[in-house]
Amino acid sequence: MKAVLQRVAHSSVSIEGQMISSIGKGLLILLGIEREDGIEKAQALSKKIVHLRIFEDAQEKMNLSVLDIQGEVLVISQFTLMADAQKGNRPSFVKAAPPEIAKPLIEEFCRNLHGYGLTVKQGVFGAHMAVDLLNDGPVTIWLEN
Repeated sequence: MKAVLQRVAHSSVSIEGQMISSIGKGLLILLGIEREDGIEKAQALSKKIVHLRIFEDAQEKMNLSVLDIQGEVLVISQFTLMADAQKGNRPSFVKAAPPEIAKPLIEEFCRNLHGYGLTVKQGVFGAHMAVDLLNDGPVTIWLEN
């Protein structure tokens, strides 16, 4: 399971020009699921993310979590995070979980985030989406478990 976190002032996702989800200050999470991932990884990664201190405190030090600031979260499934471009010029996605594995794990991941009391919004699984964001910092963190 891989996640790219972007600390955002705001973010939204649209499909065919129609906005389907938006958040204010918080995290945009691009989430990729591998074939061998399971519920335990979804739980561990969501716990790590909600407690990760990447928001600034009054002294402008990254000392606060998304929980601390009562931020919002936008989760976008992104199988392309599983790309393997070691050989040739076209990435391979053989490590990416098929939809019947990936979709339930993304839902579990979002339920876990919501269980911490966060406002959690999502894109649409498998859809071609346009993601808009204002990266705050910029702060971008790559997590893998």
